[in-house]
Amino acid sequence: MAKSVCIIGAGPSGLVAAKTLLHNAPKGEFRVSLYDAQPAIGGLWPLSKSDSQRQVHPLMVANQSKHTVQFSDHAWDKDDPQFPQAWQVGRYLQQYYDRYLAGNPHFELHVGTCIEKAHPKADSSQWEVMAKSSSGTQSRDFHHVVVSSGFFGKPIMPQFLSEVKSIPVIHSSQYRDLKSLLGTERPSGGKILIVGGQMSGVEIAGTIGVHLSSAIHSPEKSDIPDIENYSIHHIIQRPIWVFPLFTSPMPGAKTAPFLPLDFASYNLNNRPSPLEDSQGQISEETAKMVNGIFNNTLGTDQSEFSPLLQTTEETSSNRPFLAVSDWYCDFVRSGLIKLHNGKLESFADGIATSGTDKIDNIAAIVVATGFDPSPCLSFLPDDVLQKLQHSPKHTELPIALKFHGTHRPEVPGLGFVGFYRSPYWGVMQMQARFLARYWSQNKLEGHDPAAFNDMLDRDVSIQKILSLRDNPRVTQFPMGDYAFLMQEFGKALSIPREPSPGNGPRLPHNDLPLDMLTPSRYLDLTENKDDATKSISDTGLVAVDGLTSSRFVPRAVFRSLLGTWKLERDLVSKLPSHPTGHFSGTAQFLLREKTKDGIQCAASTTSLVPNDEGLEYLYIENGEFRTDSGFSFQATRRYVWRYDESRDVVSVWFAKPDDLARADYLFHEIEFDSPDEARDKGWSAKAGHLCEDDYYNVKYNFGFQAVNLSKWNIEYTVKGPKKDYTIKGVYTR
Repeated sequence: MAKSVCIIGAGPSGLVAAKTLLHNAPKGEFRVSLYDAQPAIGGLWPLSKSDSQRQVHPLMVANQSKHTVQFSDHAWDKDDPQFPQAWQVGRYLQQYYDRYLAGNPHFELHVGTCIEKAHPKADSSQWEVMAKSSSGTQSRDFHHVVVSSGFFGKPIMPQFLSEVKSIPVIHSSQYRDLKSLLGTERPSGGKILIVGGQMSGVEIAGTIGVHLSSAIHSPEKSDIPDIENYSIHHIIQRPIWVFPLFTSPMPGAKTAPFLPLDFASYNLNNRPSPLEDSQGQISEETAKMVNGIFNNTLGTDQSEFSPLLQTTEETSSNRPFLAVSDWYCDFVRSGLIKLHNGKLESFADGIATSGTDKIDNIAAIVVATGFDPSPCLSFLPDDVLQKLQHSPKHTELPIALKFHGTHRPEVPGLGFVGFYRSPYWGVMQMQARFLARYWSQNKLEGHDPAAFNDMLDRDVSIQKILSLRDNPRVTQFPMGDYAFLMQEFGKALSIPREPSPGNGPRLPHNDLPLDMLTPSRYLDLTENKDDATKSISDTGLVAVDGLTSSRFVPRAVFRSLLGTWKLERDLVSKLPSHPTGHFSGTAQFLLREKTKDGIQCAASTTSLVPNDEGLEYLYIENGEFRTDSGFSFQATRRYVWRYDESRDVVSVWFAKPDDLARADYLFHEIEFDSPDEARDKGWSAKAGHLCEDDYYNVKYNFGFQAVNLSKWNIEYTVKGPKKDYTIKGVYTR
């Protein structure tokens, strides 16, 4: 007789638990009922662009690449973006559900249904589960219960802020856009206060920064009065390293290649094998090493953005904290985001107090102080919670579970999948495989019972979790060593790691190729090998492309242009109609949502602007041009710079003479040279443009310091019936 399983939560962890119990376990071993309070599967992840009722905004970009955000037996398409938007992750989950669960005779889905109680029955080995839906409350018995309800139970909101009525106060998970936050009736501008200085605080500050910058610099008038009078103020308690989505595995190279950030993070050749556990507590010596690695990866101690982001030699033994945002640091440098050190202590009469800072004229507050996971366990009775050693005050480590967050032997029939912070998808899948094995009593094909039992006997997960509670040196993510967790589950489940494609170049820091760990590298015998092979191949091709060509360099250049540059330019003319001289001034790259303006060339009406979401810059330069004859005047010019992600191309557009905030026609697309052509000089690029009778021959050189541009130049010659001059411009921070 099949064992009945109730899975609570239909997000990624619930879906992979259901699929694994039905497909990886012996046939007929389990019958699965999946419950979720939402009206559809997906959990946090919206299923479409218009699905705005989830905790994640549909257009939010994942902070791990698709090579990590995946299951081993369901591949992304190679043309999907490296960092999918939230709705695309939801679409991936829908495809996974349709492929493995829909129509399965041993599976049933109950959405719009809340689990109110789940407790072990006194007179049997089963669990009684009370499920409430619009049709009423139903009681059912199950052999097993899987908690896949996620770690985001209730937003944490300081009590004194929950009582504020004079201005909008929301949790970061509720933010959607400026209009819904600020309304359309506040006439004077003000300060948007971000509270919380870890991952979500940086991400939401960067997101609001993009929205505010776009609203200020859009050619369309904003619905929000005095939008240019708003600014962002972010309270942080410690420096935090802010990584862009793309980093370089060779940060010291003049032509530094770029790859999604997790390619370097999960490069197995960066660590000796077998892997040792680096999660939990971090010593002062290890903290210094990790802070040094982060500094080297970014090429900066971040003091150039703000002293409050700087990790100094004196503070390098402090615990490192990491966040991901493409735009945050340069918004801080530009002043759009202003930092305050300390903790929000009070808010009264429109003034917030943080340490010695008084922040007045606050228009709205966005709280990014995390979630309380305990409500995700509210259906469990007190005696079960006691056996799990539940501690509501320890929101990072609320329960103590055996073998890397999977179960507690004292509570038979209860399992957990994805119940910890940062449940990387590969680990979720491994936890589901563990439960299938554990509850099948070693009947899975190809698995070694002795190895499984030995790993289980030697496991000290419970003791470790309890020791980390109240430990002042606990790491940012207590179960954050993804590669180690995958290794340990692989050993217990007798799942060997698939070899890397191994066809990439060797990296200079260790003379070894990049060996990127993905979920597809750990494939169970019962799973679809074709999809795993496809994923491994795609990851390998991306790695080789990034390391041997200019792929992703245009994106890295585009991201790093944000803000203000010093510009020195020489113009040398061979004709008296154009004066020779020198320009000195500034160039601003002002970020905004991509507009639809622009035609392919001056003699055409064909649009070349891709119909997609994205960002662009309004480029404004201002300064003084002094001719060799001593005459000087104020000079300005404008362009629109765009990045097309699908083509990995940066383009420059002339601004309309009668509307300088809009693109007119295409100036040129930037074509990057191969790294071999520019190895000692930085990334070189070229472009050409025929403007009526005049031909512009354009050359670029972009000098990176690790992930950020430090200096770049442009040179172009213009030749035509009435023009013959050369311009050389140098941009520095």
